Amino acid sequence: MFGVDIGGTGIKGAPVDLDRGDLSEERCKVPTPHPATPEGVIEGVAEVVAHFGYRGPLGVTFPGVVVDGVTRTAANVDHGWIGVDARKLLSERLGGPVVVLNDADAAGVAEMTFGAGRGRGGTVILLTLGTGIGSALFVDGKLVPNTELGHLELHGHDAERRASVKAREDEELSWEHWAHRLKKYLAHVEMLFSPDLFVIGGGVSRKPDKFLPHIHGISAEIVPAELQNNAGIVGAAMAAAKL
Repeated sequence: MFGVDIGGTGIKGAPVDLDRGDLSEERCKVPTPHPATPEGVIEGVAEVVAHFGYRGPLGVTFPGVVVDGVTRTAANVDHGWIGVDARKLLSERLGGPVVVLNDADAAGVAEMTFGAGRGRGGTVILLTLGTGIGSALFVDGKLVPNTELGHLELHGHDAERRASVKAREDEELSWEHWAHRLKKYLAHVEMLFSPDLFVIGGGVSRKPDKFLPHIHGISAEIVPAELQNNAGIVGAAMAAAKL
């Protein structure tokens, strides 16, 4: 099975071994075009798929709300995506069945099946930290789709404008300073949802020792994602397997 993960800076994909919950080949990544229009991004997806010569059902993640294959929001890509039937356009371009889903939801399903959330009940929230902040909310293993908690207001701003990895890099924040911002965001989410577990995903999950030791005062357990930045690809492939 095959998954593609569309992000604000890169489009990455690979074949996935769904028995192991891991990539079966090294992933291919191309830059997300700017502006990230539907046409440009879809060509990027096609380039990634063509790299492997893959033909068959395809799972594709999108950084925004997706309902029945239609993209409803577009915070970190071109606003031309709003109201687009992405499933139809991708299927026509790639010549096969496609499922499109929220990127953090895909990563969350993968982590709950193969990674840090495996076997966990109660309320689990996965947060993908990158260009923005994506979220996946699970209650006793069941996904509540399209939560987009990165857009909660924090100190008068979208939370992701303050606590994303992009914010850390753009403002040249130290890991400790950024962790302080992340802690405030986690405290806000905890106040609203009282989760038992936070799973921190995205590329930053490869460096938990840089920031997790600086986060104190959160009641929920906080762990890095085990599938790291491949979780979205794995989750997309899992969705494709149901086509």
